[in-house]
Amino acid sequence: MQPVVHSVLDWMTAAAEPWRDAWGNSVVLSTGVLFVHLAALVLGAGLALAADRNTLRSWRAGPDERARQLAELAGTHRLVQGALGALFGSGVLLFLSDVEEYGSSRVFWVKMGLVTLLLANGYAMTRTEAALRGTDAQHPLLEALWRRMRAHSVTSAALWLVTLLAGTILASR
Repeated sequence: MQPVVHSVLDWMTAAAEPWRDAWGNSVVLSTGVLFVHLAALVLGAGLALAADRNTLRSWRAGPDERARQLAELAGTHRLVQGALGALFGSGVLLFLSDVEEYGSSRVFWVKMGLVTLLLANGYAMTRTEAALRGTDAQHPLLEALWRRMRAHSVTSAALWLVTLLAGTILASR
């Protein structure tokens, strides 16, 4: 490990020591944080995967079904974003419970990279949704936007599942 990274991890480990002690001495605390993380994952990933499936189905449908799906996505993405916020907060607390272990784990950093890709894809997806909402049904770019939306949905589903796999590998170590 590079000296600067090692120094940062040493500093973070020392700073997180009170949290690590609290975590290790309270089953209620550690169970609660892990529950929030897993519940947010189930909620966020479940909603996202269902929305991705519906988007893929509406991609082949007519204008009425597509409009209904776009309206549904706005509400769904707000819930997924809330779940991602809970995942982030609980994930930070999980990380701080063992900075040395997580900070030096390649699997952890791969997972963080996947989370970053998931967030970037979600951002691009919401931008594509906005473009679709503002595009007339006869506009020549409409089909290209729906193809882009389809690609974002496939990418979203794959990233949620691969990120879950990375988290499972991390938890099993």
